[in-house]
Amino acid sequence: MLYPQERIYQEMTFLSYYLHWSRDEVMRLNHLERRRWCREVSAVNKKLSNTEQNTFEFR
Repeated sequence: MLYPQERIYQEMTFLSYYLHWSRDEVMRLNHLERRRWCREVSAVNKKLSNTEQNTFEFR
């Protein structure tokens, strides 16, 4: 089973926006690394904004 293309684009956009990483930098990460970075950035945003909602929540 392949990882949904739409999810890859969401992760790429999220990391590029918040971390200012290039497409190549994001695509060098494997699936688990991308998800981890997205969770970490979401956690920082949550702390800074004092909200309950993750910016990029994974299920």
